[in-house]
Amino acid sequence: MVFSKAFAVAAAALAGGLGIGILGSKAAEATGRNPGAATPILVISIILAALIEGIFILSAFAVQF
Repeated sequence: MVFSKAFAVAAAALAGGLGIGILGSKAAEATGRNPGAATPILVISIILAALIEGIFILSAFAVQF
């Protein structure tokens, strides 16, 4: 089986999508439990989503196979 860059990028995109989906789910759950903390939860969620996307971008463009 040949492991190509396209497969690695596809796996990273899938993992990034799942990660952001879980992040959004848990952020909505946390906001539902404590509505007063909505702003800090939103800020942390945006930062973490950017880090997850950064990992995908690194795998897509910076990793050489």
